[in-house]
Amino acid sequence: MYYELYIDIFFLVNFMMDYMMLSVVRRMLRCSATHGSVCLGAALGALCTCIVVALPIPYMFIKFILFHVVVNTLMIKTGLKARWDRNFLKAYLLLYVSGFLLGGVFTYFYQYIRYASLFFSFALVSYYLVLGIWNLIGYLARQENYRCEVMLYQGDRTLRVTAVIDTGNALKDPVTSQPVSILDREAARKLYGSKEAEGLRFIPYHSIGKAEGVMPLLRVDRMEVLKKEHKVVERPYVAVCEEPVSADGYEMLLNPDIL
Repeated sequence: MYYELYIDIFFLVNFMMDYMMLSVVRRMLRCSATHGSVCLGAALGALCTCIVVALPIPYMFIKFILFHVVVNTLMIKTGLKARWDRNFLKAYLLLYVSGFLLGGVFTYFYQYIRYASLFFSFALVSYYLVLGIWNLIGYLARQENYRCEVMLYQGDRTLRVTAVIDTGNALKDPVTSQPVSILDREAARKLYGSKEAEGLRFIPYHSIGKAEGVMPLLRVDRMEVLKKEHKVVERPYVAVCEEPVSADGYEMLLNPDIL
């Protein structure tokens, strides 16, 4: 039993897949490698793959080493200009991650391919889907990093709220220039109960969809931000929002200047 291998088509397919994998890793690492370097690395990887396949090497272990160590190293060093440090290890691991993602997406579309000419089209679609998946993962990771729990203390009352560190919140008290976080109205009612807050005054603000307005400005006895680095803030300012502060269920928009 034997197979016919068209080396030109084999080279072209490998070049395309190597180029997409290197491009995905380049986006993942946000490295400064140019498209020309990526193209050169993909061409070198495809050429070396063709040579390894064509050589009559009797031991599969040797071919395994050549494919997964030598060829991949040449691709990373040439295409991504990675140094011999942690960045190289990251690039090496992410090359397999990108190959796994591309292979999974492309395998799903492969069943719908009826003509060889559609191969490259579906490969390109797979590439952009993988980039979209990676961007979504990055977005969710950033959202989780900004999310935290906050303990509020007022007199003999304690309230635990879910907060998000809002980088767009630059609200400051115009009198003391202290950063101001925004608290949901229902959460403020739970914290203060029926008691009237002392020193109540109002703070002006601007937001998207509303040119200007005012919010009640209160001072909490103590606030603890429950993150990896535990942060305690004495007598912080909070403004009470009449509307829900977030559609995602957050009860507090934490001013990043507090941290």
